[in-house]
Amino acid sequence: MTWIRTVPMSDASEELTRAVEEQRKLYPAEYADPVHPTGDGTSDIVASHSLIPAALHHAFSTFGVLMSPDLPLTRRQHEMITTRVSALNRCHY
Repeated sequence: MTWIRTVPMSDASEELTRAVEEQRKLYPAEYADPVHPTGDGTSDIVASHSLIPAALHHAFSTFGVLMSPDLPLTRRQHEMITTRVSALNRCHY
């Protein structure tokens, strides 16, 4: 397993804290509990971007915006698309 240095939320800068909080607001409520949680409440995949808060914000906000209920696709259609993309990418979650 590859190891990536991360910044724990207890040591997070204001920029990192803001990036994490803002991307969480965009996600459906069902995504509130991380699949692979860290000890401080974030997920491993979010923590892996903690060294570059601007990248974290853009990477995860993109998905959040794409899951918006204001778009013409239903939540079910969004989930089918994300499941298919994850399967094609051999992503385990």
